[in-house]
Amino acid sequence: MIHYSLVCDKSHKFDGWFSNAAAYDAQKLRGLVTCPICLTTAVDKAIMAPAVNRTDSTEKVSLSIGHPQHQQLREAMLALRNKVTSEADYVGDKFAEEARKIHFKEVDARGIYGEATKEEVAALVEDGVDFMPLPSVKEEHN
Repeated sequence: MIHYSLVCDKSHKFDGWFSNAAAYDAQKLRGLVTCPICLTTAVDKAIMAPAVNRTDSTEKVSLSIGHPQHQQLREAMLALRNKVTSEADYVGDKFAEEARKIHFKEVDARGIYGEATKEEVAALVEDGVDFMPLPSVKEEHN
């Protein structure tokens, strides 16, 4: 897996994980790399500092309730989930099988979503199949 810091044309910064550099390029070319805040596909790699392990710091960064962008991020994740589930075919527990068929061009390319076991996910990554988990967004009052 490769990690990129990404930025959209509206200066929203976010992270993306891809199976390799070619997977990022292919997804960007197909318009699949989108900003989770504004949903634009005008996204590029941001300048990244190299990862350096530090022994004097255990600082972690996360968003939580009370963070100024919490609601905005939640709404963006919900919008992404709703877009995928409204425009893609639900394939249930056949996700890994269908994703592999699409990847190896055994069937016409189309958007799909469904479920996969940890083992199936690991095998898809190993085979270089591009996919991403749908964000899990809890109901507003839970």
